[in-house]
Amino acid sequence: MTNWIRFTHDDQTKIGQLDDGTVQCYQGDMFGTNESTGETLRLEEIEPGYPCEPRNFLGLWNNFYSRAEKEGWDVPPEPLYFSKLASSYSPPGKKIVRPVDYDGPVYFEAELGIVIGKTCKQITEQQSAEHIFGYTCVNDVTALEVLGRDKSFPQWVRSKSYDSFCPFGPVINTDVDLDSLIIRAVLDGETRQEYRVSDMVFTPHRLVSILSHYMTLLPGDVIACGTASGSGPMQDGQVIDIEIDGIGKLTSTMQG
Repeated sequence: MTNWIRFTHDDQTKIGQLDDGTVQCYQGDMFGTNESTGETLRLEEIEPGYPCEPRNFLGLWNNFYSRAEKEGWDVPPEPLYFSKLASSYSPPGKKIVRPVDYDGPVYFEAELGIVIGKTCKQITEQQSAEHIFGYTCVNDVTALEVLGRDKSFPQWVRSKSYDSFCPFGPVINTDVDLDSLIIRAVLDGETRQEYRVSDMVFTPHRLVSILSHYMTLLPGDVIACGTASGSGPMQDGQVIDIEIDGIGKLTSTMQG
């Protein structure tokens, strides 16, 4: 199991591998050629960042059978997705900031994030494994009232791309057993979401293949796989943890 992390130390952005509270520093390209520098740092010595810099960040909607059944939605014949803007990316431990012009509910959504490792264009589902670098935790934060404010045009990107509305990390795990993964959202210590990746309509490998026929996916791009039932609003001051066993815990605090 390898957990890649991107962090700041001595005012420099670095990459490394996290293992049992220590970081082995690397130089080079996380998704290409790299090598160990021999430097080892304790976790408390670094400031974790989001673990990669996606040029494309895509999010799925209606991608779980159980939620579709509960909500009375049809199971989609193809992936339904939106994008989150780069200015919304937020590292672990930072605050989710309420937009100044918005006083409605701000929702958390616990999700599995796929991190692309190699350029993908029109690949098969069987080829997806060699193009996926690993997996991370995502909180797909949403200003819910903005989404449906204009009845003629659902505002997916605007409602989900305010500054700080895309926390992800803290690591990218390159060796994940997808069939056993359980995703949780824990709000102020209370579990609000808990669901299995195995309930997905479009599994990660299938999803990467399909999306690669719509667009070219690039190293470092992230695909958030959608969320199941149980997402809900965060109040100012509440702490939200997105937990995926085998990957880690992504913690943020809601700020008014």
